[in-house]
Amino acid sequence: MAMNLLHRKLCASERWATAVEKKFLPWALADVSLGNNVLELGPGFGATTRVLANLTPSLTALEIDEESARLLERRLGSRVRILHGDATRIPAEDGSFDTVVAFTMLHHVPSPAKQDQLFAEAFRVLRPGGTFAGSDSLTSFGFRLIHLGDTSITVDPDGLAARLAAAGFDGTRIETGASSFRFQGTRPVVDPAAAPSR
Repeated sequence: MAMNLLHRKLCASERWATAVEKKFLPWALADVSLGNNVLELGPGFGATTRVLANLTPSLTALEIDEESARLLERRLGSRVRILHGDATRIPAEDGSFDTVVAFTMLHHVPSPAKQDQLFAEAFRVLRPGGTFAGSDSLTSFGFRLIHLGDTSITVDPDGLAARLAAAGFDGTRIETGASSFRFQGTRPVVDPAAAPSR
């Protein structure tokens, strides 16, 4: 995952952290019950992680960038379990988490196929009845400017429900805002593929 210097400074700024806490995260998680054991994918510099740590008893954050993972460990390691790893190969057992969340990171996953692998992994590590939720950015001139030289594969919200359904999720909801969209899907309590035939 590549991220340019301007983008890194923005994501590490207190201005962004305040926006995350006061506006962005409350909107992204509206109507989402996090539960007791949450996995955050791609926390980056940890603006969302700092807020999430106060909303659930147990939070694990999985970050692919080694330097960012070390920074998170120094800042939040006493409150959050920090893992260095790839969200397309989550180092966790099946059904480990009540909720999996991903905020403004899907567009940094380097291909649609890898994004679909991430969706499948989120499904795998959720307990039955658990929720996958989060948000990502809509493309715009400003978005493209900030992401010059970055890995940036935007997700089309109009096609996301079908992609989440293909990963196994049920009850998918997608809502588009001014500059971003939020999503959620649920791992069915009973896997239709495992249901006995009549």
